[in-house]
Amino acid sequence: MFAVIRTGGKQYKVAQDDVLSVEKLAGEPGDKIEISEVLMVGGDGAPKVGSPLLDGAKVSAEVVGQSRDRKVRIFKKVRRHTYRRTKGHRQHKTQIKITGISA
Repeated sequence: MFAVIRTGGKQYKVAQDDVLSVEKLAGEPGDKIEISEVLMVGGDGAPKVGSPLLDGAKVSAEVVGQSRDRKVRIFKKVRRHTYRRTKGHRQHKTQIKITGISA
């Protein structure tokens, strides 16, 4: 069984025991969370598709850890004026493990 969820402005196709890295969610490692923004559930028989969300569908997950993503460099330059600026950004991420899907 699989589900398509929405979190952090992105969509993810998940199944039981998947570990994925998503935008930062509140919680410490070991905490249980429920994601109620389920767009689609499939697997056994015909898939169920919401418009846009499925009513009553939930995905249970466990927080594995909190970390930061790789650094993204931001570089600004103006030609012929000796103007250069470099900045960096590291996005906060949460690793979650999918523990259950209920349609």
